Amino acid sequence: MRAFLGGIAAALVLTVTAAFAELEGRYAVSGTDPGKPNSSYTGTVTVEKTGDTYKVVWVIGGTQYVGTGIGNKDFLAVSYRSGSQTGLALYAPNADGWTGVWTYAGGTEMGTDSWVRR
Repeated sequence: MRAFLGGIAAALVLTVTAAFAELEGRYAVSGTDPGKPNSSYTGTVTVEKTGDTYKVVWVIGGTQYVGTGIGNKDFLAVSYRSGSQTGLALYAPNADGWTGVWTYAGGTEMGTDSWVRR
């Protein structure tokens, strides 16, 4: 019984690790802007492993935002830049991809962001 439970635990760890390893890829993104709950946007986001970090590139309305992410199976934190704008986003995994909140540097309100794997 102990070996059986150990096998199940190992399988769960490998499943969680594999799910996080699959963070890399291309996603459809949708969200709302900080302080504008009725606003909405759509676009794409691409995630690429770069050593211990991730390169995250959003394309929304023709504008590209490039970020550096760190995280584990439970979260992904990304700082990003587009032109002179910088900001921070924080994500958690969900059934379809990742969902999170974000703000501009110096912001006082948060927007939302949801990624669905393509």
